[in-house]
Amino acid sequence: MHNGYRILTINPGSTSTKIAVFDDSEMLFERILRHSDQELSAIGPVEKQLDFRLGLTLGALEQEGIEVASIDATIGRGGLLRPIPSGVYRVNEAMADELSTNAHGRHASNLGGLIARRIADRTGALALVADPVVVDEMEDVARITGIDHIKRRSVFHALNQKAVARLYADRAGKKYEQLNLVVAHMGGGVSVGAHRRGRVVDVNNALDGEGPLSPERAGSVPAGDLVKMCFSGRYTEAEMTRMLTGGGGFVSLLSTSDMREVERMAAGGDRKAALVHEAMCYNVGKWIGAMAAALAGEVDAIILTGGIAHSEQVCGSIGRMVGFLAPVVAMPGENELEALALNALRVLRGETEPIEY
Repeated sequence: MHNGYRILTINPGSTSTKIAVFDDSEMLFERILRHSDQELSAIGPVEKQLDFRLGLTLGALEQEGIEVASIDATIGRGGLLRPIPSGVYRVNEAMADELSTNAHGRHASNLGGLIARRIADRTGALALVADPVVVDEMEDVARITGIDHIKRRSVFHALNQKAVARLYADRAGKKYEQLNLVVAHMGGGVSVGAHRRGRVVDVNNALDGEGPLSPERAGSVPAGDLVKMCFSGRYTEAEMTRMLTGGGGFVSLLSTSDMREVERMAAGGDRKAALVHEAMCYNVGKWIGAMAAALAGEVDAIILTGGIAHSEQVCGSIGRMVGFLAPVVAMPGENELEALALNALRVLRGETEPIEY
């Protein structure tokens, strides 16, 4: 027996599926189900991995003694959907169809909602996703570029940015909708969002590598040089894309994507590592300044989050650069499973209604 609501959270990544079970907001267990490249290659692309990852998830629940019938809601990390406002969404037929066919792009996170729906179908539980990466609340003026048929897109770490913003507001004794915040999520990619009264009115497209350079993203690079590389005949489209996302940033400059390794290299006297480390902090600081300008300088706090926010060096460097704008608060970690659980709990308690996609 358990008290309150039981929630299963699911966060699929490229080589792992993270799951956790909560009773209300208390985590009962967390498991990282790792998948080898050989296993996934034998199965095929993301859309063919659903049964495999579902089976591992159900197996983990059985090992932990969690009966599927005891689960009140399953909530997955949202995948690549059409641009939608922030919120908690029911995984309905339309969403499941778009996720399973990669209608808006192929990504492992597409499986989050599909696994949730499969499990919920067995028990009658709610199947949900919350704040997927395609949350789009950008002002129209922020979409305009100098090329008529290219518009800026909102693709960012919406789940964690929204979660830490709400948590900060709660700790400050205010509502998220009352505050202006700049939130910088720093992980393999970096997204910096301008949160105006509960809406992210401007943010860089972290998926495509726009914004600050990061462990795996090139960041915004000189357009002329990029065009010349594209037409040099030396690189395919896939190779150019890899340079911007996955193979850019620290990977390109230092052959590692691990911030801790970069800091060890710098501490050991590697001058290039020290300079690249400084450059990433400098880039994040510049983008924070840009988002502060998007808020007309009316900023209640600057929040540094994501895995890299565990680094005192990084937070200190950025804080010294932008501290004149507003108080700088470190809220490290991704906390995605906890954020998913709290979103499902809001629905189960009747504090918010799930949105139909």
